[in-house]
Amino acid sequence: MRLPVSRPGPRYEALLELLRVAEALWEASRAFSARWGLSPSQVNVLNLPPAAPDGLSRSDLGRALIMHRSNVTGLVDRLEDRGLVARKGSAADRRAWRVVLTPRGGRLPRQALPPLSPGGRNGLGRSPAEAHAGVGGSVAGVGLPRRTNGVGTRGGP
Repeated sequence: MRLPVSRPGPRYEALLELLRVAEALWEASRAFSARWGLSPSQVNVLNLPPAAPDGLSRSDLGRALIMHRSNVTGLVDRLEDRGLVARKGSAADRRAWRVVLTPRGGRLPRQALPPLSPGGRNGLGRSPAEAHAGVGGSVAGVGLPRRTNGVGTRGGP
């Protein structure tokens, strides 16, 4: 007796396509960040703190970068060794520290953005701007788990 073969549905196909896009973006960001001898995650750290002049905690960075805070420590160590970020003590908790950009670390993203913009436009410029605006909502509508405080929750409608 043969069991019926089920075919994956459109949700599975959408997930595969999202994974393909994510892989392509990660590889492009790897090539881009290599110009400065940085990893994509290190570049992302340098792009986050300007939004928070008092710096970000390890937990805040971990949530923003979608990684565990224990991995953030190594990223910060390597960036600190290069003089791109500094640890700043927390007034509320002597055990905690916040990551702040150094002047050198603040200049690097501004230097990096001009070369990124033409590549970004080449990759996204073939579709109408209106399509870009809806991408976030479309992806959220897939209903993939969304991380909040390190705990997965269901996203989407």
